[in-house]
Amino acid sequence: MCRNIKTLFNFDPPATEEEIHAAALQFVRKISGFTEPSKANEEAFNRAISEVAVVARDLLDTLVTNAESRNREVEIERARARSAKRFGTAEE
Repeated sequence: MCRNIKTLFNFDPPATEEEIHAAALQFVRKISGFTEPSKANEEAFNRAISEVAVVARDLLDTLVTNAESRNREVEIERARARSAKRFGTAEE
């Protein structure tokens, strides 16, 4: 999986359309191999992003869990701590 695609399920508040679009964009970039498509492929690239975003929203809306929703701020702090430990950077 692409490292830039973040988990979007089971957060409070739920994933925004912008977050879903960003994940769809990263997914399409990964499988197409294009960061930016050529003019010849632009329409197909953008259509794929839109379609993946629709499917992702549908998936997120239909998944169920008994687990408590995760807090975004807590998860961000955990990720920062992991990054600091992994790369040896001091948090500022």
